[in-house]
Amino acid sequence: MIDFTIETRIDRSPEEVFDYVTDPDKLATWQTNTVSAVREDDGPLRVGSRLREVHRAPGGKELESVVEVAGLERGRVFALEVVEGSLPVDLRITLDGEGTGTLMRFRGHGRPRGAMRLAAPVFQRVLRRQFASQCATLKQLMEGAG
Repeated sequence: MIDFTIETRIDRSPEEVFDYVTDPDKLATWQTNTVSAVREDDGPLRVGSRLREVHRAPGGKELESVVEVAGLERGRVFALEVVEGSLPVDLRITLDGEGTGTLMRFRGHGRPRGAMRLAAPVFQRVLRRQFASQCATLKQLMEGAG
């Protein structure tokens, strides 16, 4: 089982943070291992929308996945479920207003299958470290913008 939560305080409103993290065109600016993120549908982002993402793994290998929006409440919740991909780790971001800023909770959780189950503790440490770095990058970008 993989399950971790990263908390980051960002000096921006929950709506501003939400708009940034839900924009596929901005994903590579804070998730720096992202090669591409492309919507598979048109119109406003909604529950059920799908994105095809390509991320660079350690060693340079590119991993493709399709994620589906499982939760979407502007300024409060953004959740993605992996529907295709080698590592089934779903993500949930919750945002809470805190004074003039936002407390962002970034949760990764999933159950690797097959032989990958044995490496779940290693994947959890690697992913937690990776996403903690990416949340710190998001904070720097958001607080430096404007």
